[in-house]
Amino acid sequence: MAAPFLIADIGGTNARFALADAAAPEPLIGESVREFAVAEFPSLAEAARHYLEQADTQAQRGVFAVAGRVDGDEARITNHPWVISRSRTRDMLGFDQVHLINDFAAQAMAIGLYRTDDVVAIGGVSWAPAAPHESRTYAVLGPGTGLGVGGLVVRDGRCYPLETEGGHVSFPPGTPEEIRILEILSAQYGRVSNERLICGPGLVNIHRALCVIAGTDPGALEPKEVTARAAQGDVLCMRAVDVFCAVFGAIAGDLVLTVGAWDGVFLTGGLVPKMLDSLRHSGFRQRFEYKGRFSPTMARVPSLAVMHPQAGLLGAAAYAVDLMRRENAA
Repeated sequence: MAAPFLIADIGGTNARFALADAAAPEPLIGESVREFAVAEFPSLAEAARHYLEQADTQAQRGVFAVAGRVDGDEARITNHPWVISRSRTRDMLGFDQVHLINDFAAQAMAIGLYRTDDVVAIGGVSWAPAAPHESRTYAVLGPGTGLGVGGLVVRDGRCYPLETEGGHVSFPPGTPEEIRILEILSAQYGRVSNERLICGPGLVNIHRALCVIAGTDPGALEPKEVTARAAQGDVLCMRAVDVFCAVFGAIAGDLVLTVGAWDGVFLTGGLVPKMLDSLRHSGFRQRFEYKGRFSPTMARVPSLAVMHPQAGLLGAAAYAVDLMRRENAA
């Protein structure tokens, strides 16, 4: 194997590192994956150095997917204080190259490496990987600490990820109940983005708003407590999960319309596997398809829950493969 890439998937809570062999058919080296809490390190470079020391390995190139906007040489983690300089990180690690990409650009790049058993269809529309040189346009979004949104354009055998901050688009309510939820959240936050509802803390926001409507005080809950109580039959927690899934479906459908992702939308992020049954038996798909004159078109678009355990790292590995191909073609 040639010198591996050090790859990373950096979120607001956890940092996952691994090695990638850009010349291999399956570039992500699964046994190399390690996860750390970002709060344990003052910088990305320190976390990466810790990984290399712990793994007793070396690398000269890095591809780091980060949960925030990449602006030139710098990236800011949206839900964590880290400010990452590409050049400073490269120098601190002694690397030849460091590439910073948005975490949902990585999630988008991962689509090109998925197999059919890496996804589960929500609704009755199936999906199969594209044949070589077949044009496709995909959307990807997913709730975790926040709401990530991206896309992938496949043309002439090349993958072009779309880096966006679509999670911060204004929330559009679709029912009287959702209008009331918006009013309650607006009183707390002012402007209400999609991320205020569709992420882990967003599930808590929905539940708290429903409790306000019902005239009860839920106390301080974590997202896992809302889902656990829903599984036990708590009426308001069950309703919170239902609203979450329905709004998630509506937003996913809007994203398909916005970017023309007629070949499918991939649902990723930490909450999706945990909520798979809820997504499959909720109003997700109904709201996904319910787009007026475009409802018949939306009924043919696949919506796919990503079950691959390391989708972000897989996408960073795919990005490394694309870098190598471009260099070899130059």
